[in-house]
Amino acid sequence: MTPLISHPNGSYRFLPGIAPYSCGVIANPGHEIIHVTLEVARPWREGFGFVDRFLREQGRQRAELCAMELRSPKPFTMQGFIEFNRGYCAVLEEWGVFVDGVNPIARTNVCPIALAGPEPVLHAFSFVRPNAGLQRQTFIVAGAGELVEGTLVNDGILRRGETSAEAIAEKARYVCGVMAERLRGLHGTWDEVTAVNAYTIHPLHPLMEALVLPGLPVARRHGVTWHYTRPPVVDIEFEMDLHGVVTQWVV
Repeated sequence: MTPLISHPNGSYRFLPGIAPYSCGVIANPGHEIIHVTLEVARPWREGFGFVDRFLREQGRQRAELCAMELRSPKPFTMQGFIEFNRGYCAVLEEWGVFVDGVNPIARTNVCPIALAGPEPVLHAFSFVRPNAGLQRQTFIVAGAGELVEGTLVNDGILRRGETSAEAIAEKARYVCGVMAERLRGLHGTWDEVTAVNAYTIHPLHPLMEALVLPGLPVARRHGVTWHYTRPPVVDIEFEMDLHGVVTQWVV
């Protein structure tokens, strides 16, 4: 399994992913990850400015940003997704948060069915702050769909173009496995997970008893939040992410 990398200035470690995002982040001992949801979503570039001001007001630095959550009006083609990521990553590079050329920021980017607008918006973000009294780990597992890990090509999409109940179940099974693998990679535990989010327009309830509950043990107690959205790329049908945080703000 890929080893965790320590951010030299951010007080967290990250599980390397691909160019647009890491697979997840976990706060260093003596620190915690704070999850912040925007009361009003902002166009993604404007959202970066909001985050910058917010971090300064909190006495934090840009390097302590560790996760972003975007909402897009419709799924991208794979090439469109790659092109969007270039602009997104360029901002992070300008901020100086990359570590030896690697993007440490975890991300979820999904497409709510009812969202209108010309471009992706910032929905939420997470950052790290000191908390010497916290006696548990906090982390964010980045969003993942049924795209084979480490690829950004159409042929990497599991059962691409298929939406039968059996195909969706196979896609969901794969994604649950990715969530478990990323959690292990962060050295997190199921007992520390506080939220399981599923992003799909396909029925979730047929998958719960046979697949999700056995595959994601924490869902037996915390349940699963079903977001009626599409993943960010055409032909990807099922996405999930995990949070393990104790402090959540709305601003």
